[in-house]
Amino acid sequence: MNVQTRRTPEAIRRARDENPKMRERDLAAMLGISEAELLAAYVGHGVTRIEPRVADLLPALESVGEVMALTRNESAVHEKVGVYEKITVGAQHALVLGRDIDLRVFPSRWAIGFALEKHDGDGVRRSLQFFDKSGDAVHKVHLRPSSNLYAYQKLVEDLLHPDQQAPLDLQAGETDEETGNEELPAADDLRERWSAMTDVHQLFNILRKLNLTRHQAVHLIGEDYAWRLQEDALTQMLYQAVDEAVPIMCFVGSSGCIQIHTGTIETVKPMGPWINILDPGFNLHLRTDHVKELWAVRKPTKDGHVTSMEAYSAGGQLIAQFFGERLEGHAERTDWRSMVEGLPRLESRQVA
Repeated sequence: MNVQTRRTPEAIRRARDENPKMRERDLAAMLGISEAELLAAYVGHGVTRIEPRVADLLPALESVGEVMALTRNESAVHEKVGVYEKITVGAQHALVLGRDIDLRVFPSRWAIGFALEKHDGDGVRRSLQFFDKSGDAVHKVHLRPSSNLYAYQKLVEDLLHPDQQAPLDLQAGETDEETGNEELPAADDLRERWSAMTDVHQLFNILRKLNLTRHQAVHLIGEDYAWRLQEDALTQMLYQAVDEAVPIMCFVGSSGCIQIHTGTIETVKPMGPWINILDPGFNLHLRTDHVKELWAVRKPTKDGHVTSMEAYSAGGQLIAQFFGERLEGHAERTDWRSMVEGLPRLESRQVA
């Protein structure tokens, strides 16, 4: 179903002028439009339409040098400073495996792209922003003072959309994951497949074969593999990871990209409903009031089981995942495993 906005570009720009400090995502929500529609209203006014050709974009980004990569969903924002490097692009998936920027990209979800230039005092802030078919952001790239401006301008020129005024042709219903099976399979079937895993990545195929969401699976698998934690255990884990210098992995995904931080964290600060990691090269902003279920999950591998913490929204969408830092072929860190296993659990009678 096509989604048509009733607001003219002039009306959208006027609303922007009346709310100069409001973030684009929040302003779009207030206006009842997508963030992509908001930016489309500025094409020719500091915004250029570009094509979201992932196979051309990712390799070219390496020459732009240091940038800030941003991936978010409704409840979490993940920001990493670094260089796009060690890139592999396939038809269904693309990988960025740099020291700092670590991404899993799903090119079919990238439908719309823009290059933005915003005047900020005496300077100009530049970014590349990409959206799915419903107009929700899948990934953004923000230039830094040290970025190679010539390489950025050439990239924009190479990706330039031939029709700057082309309608967006938005479609409703873009979702982050499958809806799953209303009639759940027998737990024994899931447990047999789950217990036979030798790699955590095999879970995706198990869920697909059984037509289950990740959220449905953790409810079904049994407490020896997944158990509910108290919602404030997430914040407790972050503070404990700082205090004990336990290196973690933090995954946040949109409909078209998963972004990963690996390493120790130093500064954790609450701000209203948000819990924030505010480190020089890594920022995480997560709405704790959106976390309606928090699970510890244990997955078998050939190197022993791997433990994750998974935060879910009221609708069962995955907000963020956390692991201990781990290299393939190595056992899980005992300090991370002990930390998660020691976090406060919900008693069985508290689990609805």
